[in-house]
Amino acid sequence: MIQVSRLDGKSYYVNPHQIEYIEANPDTTLIMLSGKRLVVQEDYQAVFDRIVEYRRQIGAFKNEE
Repeated sequence: MIQVSRLDGKSYYVNPHQIEYIEANPDTTLIMLSGKRLVVQEDYQAVFDRIVEYRRQIGAFKNEE
């Protein structure tokens, strides 16, 4: 799970494997596989970096080599 923040500052966690794609116009919006849209404070790069770090922690990249 990765930590993100709502626009009001409250933090919560999302499963990065459930993110279908990310929009950045101007707010960063995570579009989930379910169709739900989550607007977060973090910019695209911060979300991307957290996803990469999470995948490193669980060893996901070993399966992709």
